[in-house]
Amino acid sequence: MKKSLLPAFCFLLFAFCSSAQQIKRFNPDTIRTIVIDSAINIHSHKLNAQDFIDAVLRDTGFYNAFRNMKRFSFLAENRIYTYDKRNHIDGKIYRKIQYSRINGKHKTEYLAKRDSGNVYKSNGKYQLYTLEMFDYIFNNAYNSDYASGPDLGGSGTKNQTYKEKLKTLIFAPGHKVTGIPFISSKSEIFSKDMRGYYFYQFARGKYLDSIPVYRFRVVRKPSISDNDVVIKELTTIFDTRTFQILGRYVDLKYSNMFFSFDIQMNIELTKVDGELLPAKITYQGNWDIPFHKTERVSFLIVHKGY
Repeated sequence: MKKSLLPAFCFLLFAFCSSAQQIKRFNPDTIRTIVIDSAINIHSHKLNAQDFIDAVLRDTGFYNAFRNMKRFSFLAENRIYTYDKRNHIDGKIYRKIQYSRINGKHKTEYLAKRDSGNVYKSNGKYQLYTLEMFDYIFNNAYNSDYASGPDLGGSGTKNQTYKEKLKTLIFAPGHKVTGIPFISSKSEIFSKDMRGYYFYQFARGKYLDSIPVYRFRVVRKPSISDNDVVIKELTTIFDTRTFQILGRYVDLKYSNMFFSFDIQMNIELTKVDGELLPAKITYQGNWDIPFHKTERVSFLIVHKGY
């Protein structure tokens, strides 16, 4: 592979991480927020699968929730872990950050900041591209470049930057994203060609002990091989009262001669003064491209005190 192709793959890492083996490692997420009551017959609720699919495809709430943070003060706790090839922790990052908005101005105060292990290069930059993407996607609450991102309501274009394509993959799953070698069409899981690869499952439950929700799961059929799809599972949590999306879990896996990834990500929102805002983000995964060290990372981000 030509060296000039590497930056393209590097920008994919945060949405797609790699491993040929099942990930077994420390999971920093110990917060249980969704409890499922039972499976449901959606037809008895005057809904059908297409209603859920349409809601997923037209949703911009997840992306806008991150943009909405610019108007709020809140406390963020970030726990990040990197791993060696035996899945032993070899780097830790902890941040407790108070974001404030005072008289129209933004203020960031680090209440705690601890690093250990193999985290930074000698020039002060992160060892891993995953951590750079972490900063770009989830730590830029007040960054104007992040807030002015692309329209996520449609498919990608060849002129999109890789960062913009990355946002689409995370915040608008199910859309086709062009310009990603070998897998662009596989991300369009609700297309006519891809629907036959998945089962749809429905359940009813509670989110944060009090909010009634539907859980809509799109799961790869066992008869379909891993490399026929990119998205193994996409689970979406809907508020039954408003049909707003409150949570999303995505399981992505793919491998070929150029790159491979294996990643699980969960994003949950909360409502504050009528606005949806991010409450919890978890990530766990590996990625690998030629001429680069395999990256193994997990993290937990919790926002509170809005």
